[in-house]
Amino acid sequence: MSQVTLGRTGITVNKNGFGALPIQRITKEEAAAVLRKAYHSGITFFDTARAYTDSEEKIGYALSDVRSHIYLATKTMAKTADGFWKDLETSLRLLKTDCIDIYQFHNPAFCPKPGDASGLYDAALQAREQGKIRFIGITNHRLSVAHEAIESGLYATLQFPFCYLATEKDLALVSGCKGHDMGFIAMKSLSGGLITSAAAAYAFADQYDNVLPIWGIQKMSELEEFISFIDNPPLMSDEIRALIERDRALLSGSFCRGCGYCMPCPAGIEINNCARMSLLLRRSPSASHLSAAGQEKMMKIKNCLHCGKCAARCPYGLNTPELLQRNLKDYEEILAGKVMTADNF
Repeated sequence: MSQVTLGRTGITVNKNGFGALPIQRITKEEAAAVLRKAYHSGITFFDTARAYTDSEEKIGYALSDVRSHIYLATKTMAKTADGFWKDLETSLRLLKTDCIDIYQFHNPAFCPKPGDASGLYDAALQAREQGKIRFIGITNHRLSVAHEAIESGLYATLQFPFCYLATEKDLALVSGCKGHDMGFIAMKSLSGGLITSAAAAYAFADQYDNVLPIWGIQKMSELEEFISFIDNPPLMSDEIRALIERDRALLSGSFCRGCGYCMPCPAGIEINNCARMSLLLRRSPSASHLSAAGQEKMMKIKNCLHCGKCAARCPYGLNTPELLQRNLKDYEEILAGKVMTADNF
């Protein structure tokens, strides 16, 4: 069984962290069944966020009776100290706990520090002194903020997108965290659904002894696959290496990761799905994407105001309006039968 220790937190768990964003899409009882199955199968690290609607509530409902045997990480998107305290108290109540193991600033545009105008880090220090949180962490999609957090020495963990599509700059963050005794929590290890081989994703992450991937899980079938990796972890093989190289050739570069920080769109475009529709159609069943509702979503691209707000918000610096137009053109060719989807390969 592969295990990872999150830097100076001393938190040691197996390489399967539970990413609890997707459970907001299923019922309370369905979520409870998945969460309990995860726990009884050996998964003990659960990551959620105040922004994930009822995810925290579902975790509290399912796992409060085993609280002393699990690790809870959640997040706040608050921009002020008052907002911080409101979020923290809400999270504690919903998670049914007196203390959160890792409390993370959720993708801030800057690196919170003691004494700054936001008051966020000072509030976190006070919460730690009160025993309401154990460790202060940060999540981000911006390399500059991530590097600043590492160098600051203020954070016990960094959560950042990391998968086998990672660039050398991303790999430098993993190395930097290791050098500063920080835990590295890998979000989007399946790249928002674009990576379709869980075994390859796991084998890649398993090469880095300080990386804890958190898998977004909402179905029992998804969970069972990751559970099987606890006792039989996939190893990097020639076959997996070849698959990774093919995916890197197809997906590396200017593609939308689906993080959603470009939203909302003033024209009502669902950018985080529409800007990567070409890839989704080639890597997953196409029926829902090509349905009447799916077509309606894509055709909204024609209403683009070219205001530039989405591009300005994109943490990856993508030309989002251009991506949208390119995906719309490809989508229309697929509708016309000129281009194949995943169902036809």
